[in-house]
Amino acid sequence: MSDHRGDPGPRDDQGRNGDPGPRDDQGRNGDPGPRDDPGAAAPHGAHGRPGTTAEKWAAFKESPFFPACVLVLILAAAAGLFAGSYTYAMANPTPRHIPTAVVGSPRAPQEKAFVLGMEKALNASLRLTGYATYGQARRAVDEQEEFAILRDRGDRVELDVSGASGATVAQLLAEAGAKVGKATGVEVTLRDIKPLQQGDPRGLALFYISLAAVIIGFVGAIQLSVHARALNPAERIAFTVVYALLGAFAIAAVVDWWLGALRLPFLESWLILALTMFTSGMVFTMFNTLMGRWAMLPTWGLMVLLGNPSSGGAVSWPLLPSALGHIGRWLPPGASVNAQHTAVYFGGHQHAFPFLVLAGWSAVSCAVFWGWRHRHPGGRELAGAHAADG
Repeated sequence: MSDHRGDPGPRDDQGRNGDPGPRDDQGRNGDPGPRDDPGAAAPHGAHGRPGTTAEKWAAFKESPFFPACVLVLILAAAAGLFAGSYTYAMANPTPRHIPTAVVGSPRAPQEKAFVLGMEKALNASLRLTGYATYGQARRAVDEQEEFAILRDRGDRVELDVSGASGATVAQLLAEAGAKVGKATGVEVTLRDIKPLQQGDPRGLALFYISLAAVIIGFVGAIQLSVHARALNPAERIAFTVVYALLGAFAIAAVVDWWLGALRLPFLESWLILALTMFTSGMVFTMFNTLMGRWAMLPTWGLMVLLGNPSSGGAVSWPLLPSALGHIGRWLPPGASVNAQHTAVYFGGHQHAFPFLVLAGWSAVSCAVFWGWRHRHPGGRELAGAHAADG
């Protein structure tokens, strides 16, 4: 009977049938594939070719270096604009039209000569408004409608300035008045009928506390967006109110109770600072809703570059460039300085306008944030949504 078994074929070195194939460098069968050789040539094909300019630009935009480079350029520009805005507004304050009350009308020759000399010395016009009595003129100063009072006293001219209305304006009027009196031969009596407090001889303390409220206001909103990102819209507004109240209290307490630099009408000043801080925080929140991570740009531009130099706190409005003097009243920093200034130095003559400005900015900011809250980069899902899946 013949054997039908086939030839088992070549045997391996251990007696097993079959071709073991090539061995790797450790004696294992199989193809080990290409080896990692530092000296080997780079592979060919799409992955080996240099990227195009468009591909490199796309990769750069997706890398963390792109926003870093943009921020470097923005910070450099912001530094120059910051210095420029304050220098433009404050380096060389120049009067243009100084509201001045005149008791009666400037009919006496010496009074007319004094007014002409003052306008020439100041290179500005005195915007004269006649009042029948000195009491009416004094009330106009208390209402911050006039910055000085001029009246003829027969043998001399009396010039009353108001340091609290604007230290820089009062200083310019007093210096010019003394010089003009000597030049025209007119005897001039100078008085400061509303002097600044002893702890604030330059009238800058109110500007600084308002500046603190503005900056801490939007910095607080930034920190909430970074460290409390999961806050829902109502919670974010509530926490903005809380840090505004506490921060404003701290500012007023340090300036008044601790340092004694100003005697504040505490409750009124506290609430003005709190409203300022809340408004500033919500302005950033509004821009964060509309612009995302670049919200700091319009916030800084509105509140610091434009708002603070035009606020009238460091340089009175009559000495500011005319455009800034008008714009500043409608911005939160200017409204805050205006309200605080009246509260401290002109109690009983407070105006509604600065509060309406602050309230208007707050209302618009809250409305934009609430209306487009789905775009704000924060918040969290409600727990009920997860429970419904169970």
